[in-house]
Amino acid sequence: MNPPFRYKRLGYVALNVTDLTRSAAFYRDLVGLDVSDSSDASVALRCSRDHHAMLLYPAAQPGLKRIAFELESAADLAKARDYVVSLGLEVEAVSADEKKTLRLVDALRFRIPGCGLCIELFVQMMFMAKPFEARLAKIERLGHVVLNVADFNATVSFLNDQLGFRTSDFVPGFAAFLRAHPNPLHHSLAVLSGADDHLNHVNFMVSDIDDIGRAMNRMKAAGVEIVFGPGRHLPSESIFLYFLDPDGMTVEYSFGMETFPEAGAREARLLEPVPATLDTWGSVATPPFGKIGAIERS
Repeated sequence: MNPPFRYKRLGYVALNVTDLTRSAAFYRDLVGLDVSDSSDASVALRCSRDHHAMLLYPAAQPGLKRIAFELESAADLAKARDYVVSLGLEVEAVSADEKKTLRLVDALRFRIPGCGLCIELFVQMMFMAKPFEARLAKIERLGHVVLNVADFNATVSFLNDQLGFRTSDFVPGFAAFLRAHPNPLHHSLAVLSGADDHLNHVNFMVSDIDDIGRAMNRMKAAGVEIVFGPGRHLPSESIFLYFLDPDGMTVEYSFGMETFPEAGAREARLLEPVPATLDTWGSVATPPFGKIGAIERS
C-alpha cells in the first residue's frame, strides 16, 4: 500500500544515554560527529549541513527514543497527519518550543503497534552556515537504524503495508531490509526477529573505504570494543565495522550501499539464513553485538 506522502530521507535518530557528557564526547571525538547544540537536557550532533543527525538525551537506561524521517514537503506532512489518524493511531503533539529546539519547521509523532517505536515525520531541518568538518572520517550521512522485535511479521507488515516502506532483501521470519521509498538507499530501516524489542544498531555511512580501517584502529587505541567486522554484507553490499558506544549500544561505520530507482527496481531477494549472508568475508559477531538499547515506550 502506498501512503499519501513521500519520504525524503532518514532524518535523525534520538538515543537515551546514561551519561550525557561521556556519550557526547564519544560521538564527537571517536565517531567524528560535530556538536550543534549542547545543554543539560540534550546534545545535538551532525554529520552534514543539517542541524543534527543524532540527538542524545539523559536517561536511567540506554536505548532508542525515536527515529525521525523527513518528508518531501509540508503538503506531505499534512497528508501524513490525516493518514496516521485514519490508521487508528494517536498523533503525538510536538510543541512549538520543541520544534524550535529541534530546528524543524513542523513535525508529528506516532508509535508503531506492538514494539511501541516512536516514529517522527518532519519537514525542513535547519541548514547550518558552517559545513560539517569531517575531522575524523568522511561521514556522508546517518545511514540506517536496525531493530530487534518480538513480533517480527506484524512489525514488517505494518511498515510495508501501512507506512509504505519497500523490502529490498529479506530472510523469512528473521530479517527484512526496508527502504523509505522513494529514497534510493537499500535500507534506511531494518527489522530483525528477537526475544524482545530493542535497538540493534545505528549506522553512519562513510565515503572513503579507508575510514573503515582507520576507525578500527582508532577504536582499538581508545579501548572501544569491536563486535563485528570488518567485513562485507551480502544485503546492501556494504563494507562494515561495528563497535560499542559507552552504554554498550552498537554503532556501525559502513562504506558503499546498493541503490534503487524509484520505478523499475529489482524484486526483493530471498536470502539464505547462513553467516555468509551477513559477512561474505567470514567474520562472526561477538555476543555483545546488537544487545543493548531498550525502545522507549512513553
